[in-house]
Amino acid sequence: MGRYRIRVATGAWLFSGSHNRVRLWLVGTLGEVELEPQLRLARARLAGDNTLDVFQKHREKELKERQQIYRWATWKKGLPLTIAADCKDDLPPNMKFHEDKRLDFECTLKARVAEMVLKRVYTLLSHWNRLEDFDQIFWGQKSALAEKVHQCWQDDELFGYQFLNGANPMMLRRTTSLPTRLVLPSGTEELQAQLEKELQNGSLFEADFILLDGIPANVIRGEKQYLAAPLVMLKMEPSGKLLPMVIQIQPPNSSSPTPALFLPSDPPLAWLLAKSWVRNADFQLHQLQYHLLNTHLVAEVIAVATMRCLPGLHPIYKLLIPHIRYTMEINTRARTQLISENGIFDQTCQLLSQAVNTGGGGHVQLLHQAMAQLTYSSLCPPNDLADRGLLGIPSALYAHDALRLWEIIARYVEGIVHVFYQRDDVVRADPELQAWCREITEVGLCKAQDRGFPISFQSQDELCHFLTMCIFTCTAQHGAINQGQLDWYSWVPNAPCTMRMPPPTIKEDVTMATVMGSLPDVQQSCLQMTITWHLGRLQPDMVPLGHHKENYFSGPKAKAVLRQFQTDLKNLENEITARNEQLDLPYEYLKPSHIENSITI
Repeated sequence: MGRYRIRVATGAWLFSGSHNRVRLWLVGTLGEVELEPQLRLARARLAGDNTLDVFQKHREKELKERQQIYRWATWKKGLPLTIAADCKDDLPPNMKFHEDKRLDFECTLKARVAEMVLKRVYTLLSHWNRLEDFDQIFWGQKSALAEKVHQCWQDDELFGYQFLNGANPMMLRRTTSLPTRLVLPSGTEELQAQLEKELQNGSLFEADFILLDGIPANVIRGEKQYLAAPLVMLKMEPSGKLLPMVIQIQPPNSSSPTPALFLPSDPPLAWLLAKSWVRNADFQLHQLQYHLLNTHLVAEVIAVATMRCLPGLHPIYKLLIPHIRYTMEINTRARTQLISENGIFDQTCQLLSQAVNTGGGGHVQLLHQAMAQLTYSSLCPPNDLADRGLLGIPSALYAHDALRLWEIIARYVEGIVHVFYQRDDVVRADPELQAWCREITEVGLCKAQDRGFPISFQSQDELCHFLTMCIFTCTAQHGAINQGQLDWYSWVPNAPCTMRMPPPTIKEDVTMATVMGSLPDVQQSCLQMTITWHLGRLQPDMVPLGHHKENYFSGPKAKAVLRQFQTDLKNLENEITARNEQLDLPYEYLKPSHIENSITI
């Protein structure tokens, strides 16, 4: 009998040692070695590759145990299913934060809350009746771009730029026909001619927040908040600047068949307030639809399904496991601390005051409506950007970088898939893979086949496309959506979390008192700054995309594919760095070194 030397490591993190028993087993071509434990072979293999029945029994036993540990739960009926955990302590140990991550997360939040309280005390005796008064809380850690926003947030150019490359680049689309909701009354013939000219030139764009129509607004500390569903029409200049042309704050209804239209030529405060209503609406859809639903909740479905359906030796498990690190815990914390009945979006906040005008139940109704727009193609940039007419626009930096990353991730996925699935029939014949696909679409995403999600994979191409979507969502897309909070939301007037007065209907009646009475108050503003800094900051234990330390694949071909992936990411990093050196506003969110390997915050 041969001699074996075995080394076991539990991790290099704080308190990562273990007093638990470690079971090992050795299985060879002639059977199992009688050891007091046994050692499992680490090389990736499909279920059909097993030459010994004992391998298949190990796989089945592993999945059976996992399915008892990783159970589905319904957070809100009709929304994606989640891991069954009422709090972070209920999570499986392998899905919890490491101790250094936990300490950083909790200690920094406490520090920011203390800073928020200090700012609130600092402003108690001061008047809050001018926009400059927001400067009283605009101190502490902030980025260079946040300071730029502070200085230039009222400029139309910066307002338009955010639809292309800001915290939420998902709302903008090229206009193919004037929206039916845009009622142009008598006296606006010049505006109509301008809109039609831009439409014919292919330079007319729109951002329609109609999803917010009918969503009930929150009540915060006994005061009613207000919510609107604005439409903004913008034109693309030859220089690449995107400028607003007209804003309709509310859609037509029976009591207001021709809603007021706000123009850049209007009194400055009226135009500024109209833009503030757009920015507030963008804040809501960004945080709830494109951040929470389309990245966090989708990633959690992928994570839970992976743990339930793919054994540790499965190559797709090895491909995906680095990209679901910490996702279950950060989502569980969000549900129990941020958007729970005692959280930032809801009615009774015990620890922090309320801040958001879609809270109090409106956020759940909004998420239900957003589910109808959660299609398979909406999560795939080549399809989504083509559908929105944003391909080939030089100033659309998010679109450019997202497509480049999609291509790089797709090549990486294809390289791994082709190592283990040489033909389409091998894909079709993998029962574990097919069960994983059904688990995501039919169970986790609540029968999403009606929205284009697959219930089976019939070819290598179908599998590669789906896996590319999974990794892109868990890495690049979340990076693009999450990182901008620190830059664009720290200066509260640029992205107000709530509005405290009804939308204006008469332009001439808008005064500075109207503007200040509409924007968040001191307490709400302090909370917005605290939360966005905590969620948008760079994580100290961040693992950049493609650079996880764990060696999940042991074969030389798979390792070569990973090395090429890292080389491709480095080349893109250099391209983006060179481009950004020529820009007044560098776009950094999709630099590979800035993208985390999974959703951890």
